Amino acid sequence: MIPRMAALSSLSPIQFRVSDIFGTQLKSCVFYPIRITKTSVKPFVIDARGNSRVESPKTRNRRSRKKFNGTQTKPRLSVFCSEKQLYAMLVDDFNKKCLFYASTLQKSIRGDPPCTVIEAAKRVGEELIKASIDLKINEISSYDRNGSARGERMRAFEIAIGQHGFLPY
Repeated sequence: MIPRMAALSSLSPIQFRVSDIFGTQLKSCVFYPIRITKTSVKPFVIDARGNSRVESPKTRNRRSRKKFNGTQTKPRLSVFCSEKQLYAMLVDDFNKKCLFYASTLQKSIRGDPPCTVIEAAKRVGEELIKASIDLKINEISSYDRNGSARGERMRAFEIAIGQHGFLPY
């Protein structure tokens, strides 16, 4: 501790120029520079800000459901794709009823020797077309993907219903 004090006393204090009311004068201040032996220099990186607001797909879906409501003759096609399965519904929002429901979990769609989930998603689309013909539904008001992206199961389902002309685009 004593050698350090001796090292500090050998350094001269730093002079600062201080302005008073009557002018500028030199005042001595006891401020000794600190020597740090172990320093790690990190590069100064400035990241450019992109779009700071990233909107949730679920939020976007809730907003679109306010605009597009299904009726009995023109229902909303709601499709939900979980991590492994696909669920599809024809929804009458006006009367708050589900006109048709099918999923890749149903044994009638999966078949006796179980098929792949992608093939089952295609069968869900075919069952939806059959049910819409029975219900005399020619078109849908909107295609609601519930904010999920188009994966393999969703594409297989869309191909099946697209051949019937159900997709609005």
